[in-house]
Amino acid sequence: MPIYEYNCKKCDEEFEVLHRSINEKLDISCPVCNSREVSKLMSRFAGKIGETGSSSCSSCAATSCGTCSH
Repeated sequence: MPIYEYNCKKCDEEFEVLHRSINEKLDISCPVCNSREVSKLMSRFAGKIGETGSSSCSSCAATSCGTCSH
């Protein structure tokens, strides 16, 4: 189920809407001011690049690269 981000053109509120399917047509309104003047935003996403199965960082003794100070 995709989650889409929207911006209200009236009050500038950003909010998310869960769609049950990609083809579902919803009547979207702002949860703050109830305006239907909304635009879909380009979603940001995060991902991990590199090996996911290693047990330690290759350049230090940390067990996770999230804890490295380099």
